[in-house]
Amino acid sequence: MFLHPKGSIAIIFCAQRTGVDDAGYQAAAASMSMLAERQPGYLGKNDARSDDGLGITVSYWRDDASAKAWRDHPGHAAIREQGRGKWYSEYSLHVARVERGYDWKK
Repeated sequence: MFLHPKGSIAIIFCAQRTGVDDAGYQAAAASMSMLAERQPGYLGKNDARSDDGLGITVSYWRDDASAKAWRDHPGHAAIREQGRGKWYSEYSLHVARVERGYDWKK
């Protein structure tokens, strides 16, 4: 888990997978993770997946400009279109400002 500074941006992406082309999806997801990690302002991510194809990824960004730059990145845009056409039956995306956070670990 990550504790992110107040004022950082959280992009919350909830998606339902179609189950089509799992290998292609896995490769694209790995590629997007590596690409995001190299973007200025990237702070980290949390994600979870269920057996029925529901996934939630929360990526964290230093500021809104960094989050928008990721949204507009040509490589990300190309994969997003593939996702809409092939890998997702639906998704929602929400952008939120982090006001406070807590971490706990045993």
